[in-house]
Amino acid sequence: MVSTNKKIKGLIAAPFTPMKSNGDINLIQVKAYADHLKANNVKGAFVCGTTGEGMLLTLDERKALAEEWVKEQTEDFKVIVHVGTTSARQSRMLAQHAQSSGACAVGTMGPIFLRPSAIEELVQFCAEIASGSPEIPFYYYHIPSVSGIGLSMLDFLERAQKVIPNLAGIKFTHNNFMEMQQCLQLDEGKWDILHGFDEVLLAGLSFGIEGAVGSTYNFMAPLYNRIIEDFENGDLISARQSQSLSVKVVEVLVKNNGAIVAGKALMNRLGIDCGRCRWPLKNLTFEESLKMEKELTDLGFDEWIRSAR
Repeated sequence: MVSTNKKIKGLIAAPFTPMKSNGDINLIQVKAYADHLKANNVKGAFVCGTTGEGMLLTLDERKALAEEWVKEQTEDFKVIVHVGTTSARQSRMLAQHAQSSGACAVGTMGPIFLRPSAIEELVQFCAEIASGSPEIPFYYYHIPSVSGIGLSMLDFLERAQKVIPNLAGIKFTHNNFMEMQQCLQLDEGKWDILHGFDEVLLAGLSFGIEGAVGSTYNFMAPLYNRIIEDFENGDLISARQSQSLSVKVVEVLVKNNGAIVAGKALMNRLGIDCGRCRWPLKNLTFEESLKMEKELTDLGFDEWIRSAR
């Protein structure tokens, strides 16, 4: 049986999927992307998820991306592959592929079409997917704002562990901190609960979070690593100041067509060519990109990143 006791610690980036001008995925950018993350002390990548536009990609594209990212996997840089689709059978095939490719773990959000209305339905959906990769850990990706599934994660863990032998935990992208704390404490802290909201990472740390998955770790990892360091050293004033800075950046991204569209544009600015997003996401115009860059410059974004190193 696969061991699911080793918890993930540190920052895991949710990478954007690099694309060419014609909309094809741009695999050649993955190595430079991974090197960028490693240089900023990011501990891994959660690929083909929400930030990666996973649901907008074909199955073959998702397999190709998984293979390319796994090439960059090391002992200190783990690759988790999101395999979620609306079909448990398709997702199971992606899980099989991720395992055979050498991924560290897999994860899936619940189906966004014909959503489950009861825990048992969600558990069985996940069980079928997890059976495709029995030798590596499986994470449920809890993101109600995207999936529309707001079922109790405490109930999920209690039920799912009976039928999913490789269940490791939850990527918890929700602001219900009471439930997150309950999941962290369930079964004497057995489950690996990965924090999913970058802008409130400090809150997650206060509840006992050790690992976090997020999109802004792609370009602000030094700032978040400083939050973790200050928290561990008991310097809450400095940690709060850094978290406040990240909130201001997220606010700029949200009002500029959202974190995925604006985040890709920001990566391009930093020298990692991620290209454009696929429909139905609306890309920034050149003028809009310049406007966003000015807003970030006015906030002192570049200075924060340099000072946080």
